[in-house]
Amino acid sequence: MNQFILYLIGIGLLWIGAVLGYYARQSILRKRRGSIEAKLQKKISQTKAEAEEILNKAREKAKEVIATAQKESDERRNQILKTEKILLKREHILERKISLFEDREREFKEKVSQLRKIKEGVQEMEKRVKKELEKISGLSKEEAKKKLLENVEKEHQKEILERIYKLNERAEEQFEKRAKEIITQAIQKYGLSQAQEITTTTLTLPSDEVKGRIIGKEGRNIKAFEKLTGVEVIVDDTPEVVIISGFSPIRRQIAKVALEKLIQDGRIQPARIEETVALAKEQIAEQIKEAGEKAVYETGILGLHPKLVQLLGRLYFRTSYGQNVLLHSIEVSYLAAALAEELKADSEVAKRAGLLHDIGKAVDHQIQGSHVDIGIKILERFGEKEEVIKAMKSHHDEYPAESIEAILVKTADAISGARPGARKDSLENYLKRLKELEDIALSFSGVKKAYAIQAGREVRVFVEPEEVDDLETYKLARDIASRIQEELKYPGEIKVSVIRETRVVEYAR
Repeated sequence: MNQFILYLIGIGLLWIGAVLGYYARQSILRKRRGSIEAKLQKKISQTKAEAEEILNKAREKAKEVIATAQKESDERRNQILKTEKILLKREHILERKISLFEDREREFKEKVSQLRKIKEGVQEMEKRVKKELEKISGLSKEEAKKKLLENVEKEHQKEILERIYKLNERAEEQFEKRAKEIITQAIQKYGLSQAQEITTTTLTLPSDEVKGRIIGKEGRNIKAFEKLTGVEVIVDDTPEVVIISGFSPIRRQIAKVALEKLIQDGRIQPARIEETVALAKEQIAEQIKEAGEKAVYETGILGLHPKLVQLLGRLYFRTSYGQNVLLHSIEVSYLAAALAEELKADSEVAKRAGLLHDIGKAVDHQIQGSHVDIGIKILERFGEKEEVIKAMKSHHDEYPAESIEAILVKTADAISGARPGARKDSLENYLKRLKELEDIALSFSGVKKAYAIQAGREVRVFVEPEEVDDLETYKLARDIASRIQEELKYPGEIKVSVIRETRVVEYAR
């Protein structure tokens, strides 16, 4: 019973606590709500104040912008007005000028019309005057003109001829003087020392005992050496000297190098000779290449085919009348280029053609034909330009000169070969050889005249057409060439040209 009462009391207290807790919570909530609302109200007030301030600033800024825009608009309006005034003023000026131009054009057309009428009147008057003059003189216009010119020519013929002669003489003097100046300047720009070459090479020995080893048992060493090198080794009584003889400078040089190596080595026998000659050929081939490259470097010519460079190097061991052909080619290259520069021609073509003009001489002992024809084929094979070939092929007049560069190369070749000391052949021997060439041609029946030209490289033979027919000219050319080949000694080739000309003359009486 007591427990039940305690239970009821507990329940009542619990309800009372719950009611009190509810009212207490509501009171706390009301207090909190009041403070939040106050804060919100304060915040709203602050926000409204800030917004009002921003709006005020925005209004002031807008007023400033509007004022600035208004000011700029006024300035632009004033500028546009000024521009319109200027344009209107210019338009009035242009209208006045157009009007003035139209007036002047009208006046000009009127004057042209008046001049045309005056001209027609003058022409009509000239016609009447000419007719009157023709009636009075009895001559037409052309006849009178011809008569007048004849009278003037008769009266002043002597004076005209003297004037023409003086002008021609003065022009020739000036041209000759200028030509000498150009040639002198070209020669002065380049001068090359020339080494005279002969057909033998002298080799000094350490002692005369070496001669026996060079000859070998029953001459087998010297025979093997001569067979491999293609030269003749002369062992005579001259102390400590042997002579290597041969027309080919390359063969002589190979023989000299090989013999020097053999003497230095001391083992001279056929097998060793063969090895040494092979080594010497390789060494000379390298020297040939270096000589060609040096020539190309000295002249400053680019883009040459390697084979052409090698052929140029072979010219170092080739001579013409004792003149080194490679040095001669370098000199011709420089001279032709210098002449071309003076005459405003293509100096590069002239220089290249000058260096390559004797390229055929590198192989003319191996290939049939003149060195010019051989050179043309070589240059065509290795892709040289057509203008270079044209410039080099006429330096001996075998082909006509087709360009100014061709004439310059020919001139440079003549200067290089003709200057004192360049070639060993004396004047007497040269004239003697030319005379012998002409005498051989004149010794044949039917030959009327014979001329040795091209420095003895060609014989031009004129025959009597009544005694020699066309078929016999072929046989005559072969016979003269065979006779020259048998009886004369000469470098290179000699061209024999037989010319048969039939000339008919009749007189009308």
